[in-house]
Amino acid sequence: MKPVIFGLSGPVLTADERAFFVEARPAGYILFKRNVVDRAQLRALTDALRDLEARDDVAILVDQEGGRVARLGPPEWPSFPAGPTFDALYERAPISAIEAARANATALGLMLAEVGITIDCLPLLDVARPETTEAITSRAYGHEPMRVAAMGRATLEGLAAGGVVGVVKHMPGHGRAIVDTHHHLPTVTATDAELEDDIAPFRALAGAPMGMTSHIVFEAWDRGLPATLSPTVIEQVIRGRIGFDGLLMTDDIDMKALSGTPGEKAAASIAAGCDVVLDCWARMDEMVEIAGRLGDITSVGRARLDRAMASVAASEGDFAALIEKRDALLALAAV
Repeated sequence: MKPVIFGLSGPVLTADERAFFVEARPAGYILFKRNVVDRAQLRALTDALRDLEARDDVAILVDQEGGRVARLGPPEWPSFPAGPTFDALYERAPISAIEAARANATALGLMLAEVGITIDCLPLLDVARPETTEAITSRAYGHEPMRVAAMGRATLEGLAAGGVVGVVKHMPGHGRAIVDTHHHLPTVTATDAELEDDIAPFRALAGAPMGMTSHIVFEAWDRGLPATLSPTVIEQVIRGRIGFDGLLMTDDIDMKALSGTPGEKAAASIAAGCDVVLDCWARMDEMVEIAGRLGDITSVGRARLDRAMASVAASEGDFAALIEKRDALLALAAV
């Protein structure tokens, strides 16, 4: 098994993709809007991926956060609120906000499990600030670390109850970035002491099954390399101070924050200590390069993947009742 998660080009597997995936044996797959038509098509696609692997516990990911980050949407699936909606309720009724986040995540899990998706890249544990890029503030749970941790924990628990694995992101924190890593490499100049606020939510949820790195340079820890490529940040901060021992995947290595060829970035990420590389865009030449640069997943990484996939039981709950409960709680913010 290669330590990489690949994207797919469309709503069905192509013959070239089938042949390549059988040979490369990636650790998982990630889906986007280009892969999604309706329930029947999406279930057939995820079933095809399970058939390739000849097992049921295949890592099939999606970014289904709510708000603007949603790969499944109307009219086939309902819209879901993003993090700031729950943050607004927390201002008035913290316990209600936590319960709303849990109900929302359980409904999300049920919706994804129904179509064979096994992992949702949620929750964000990034602590927002006034200067934070809108790419994060439009999605984050708030500006106070323990508030973010509380709603992140409820989201992880809800997703698990709905039948999918959650991923905490973006380690060790994206909240001080003032530019979008899709286009630029942010540099954070905060001191080590100031960064305690940023890592606090991740430390509180250090037992999460999966985590995702950030493509950000933290000068207090490593002036030369972004977290994804930094052995210092991964080993001393993420594994050490935070205490995270789950599967660590990169954010999408195609983002412009990182330089080099896809294969170079993938190899450097694994060498730095990431367990798995995330490559989203299904460009066959790039996937071939990445697979050629990577060896097999480490035994530790494989154990973390297996442990994460085994962490979620069968989904449970009533979708309509969960949505009704969430909406009733969210309505309290307007009272």
